[in-house]
Amino acid sequence: MIEYVRGEVTELTPAFAVVECGGVGYGLNISLTTYGALAVGKEVRLYVHEAVREDAYTLYGFIDQRERELFLALISVSGVGPGTARMILSSLSPAELEQVITGGNVGVLKSIKGIGAKTAERIIIDLRDKIKGGGDTLLINSTPRQQEIQDEAVAALVMLGFPQTASQKAVQKLLKDTPTLSVEALIKTALKML
Repeated sequence: MIEYVRGEVTELTPAFAVVECGGVGYGLNISLTTYGALAVGKEVRLYVHEAVREDAYTLYGFIDQRERELFLALISVSGVGPGTARMILSSLSPAELEQVITGGNVGVLKSIKGIGAKTAERIIIDLRDKIKGGGDTLLINSTPRQQEIQDEAVAALVMLGFPQTASQKAVQKLLKDTPTLSVEALIKTALKML
């Protein structure tokens, strides 16, 4: 599992970036938010989501973990795929999207290309409880160490064959209830939940 790529941006369009890392160029689909933070020839770190399907292996890059967490939350909603999630994150900044979801503003989501009324309502219903603080932070409001523990536990569960979204939900719930869990304890407890 690729957590992030760090290197020089060698190609850049509003929807796609190539980052050269150790002589290998990684092609990443990006949102307009991430595009705005990049420039050709600059060193960058992009957080990655890997989408592996039978017919494709696609990488999505995000300028920060907050944007990636929102992307993962969006694709966990029934009927929202990676392309739609990227379109939403290109239309709204992460802070704006969190405010729209917590405020239940269906109209703003419906105004985004490809989002109908039912999908907009489903996004709000499914994600409202996952987001707190009126758009300040995601529920996963953690220190860098907690984030590292969370990422490690989710990666281990995925390697054991559990779905990424289910693993993330279980780990996030456990860390919310008991933030001091070690990686091992977190994985063992999550296994009982999954």
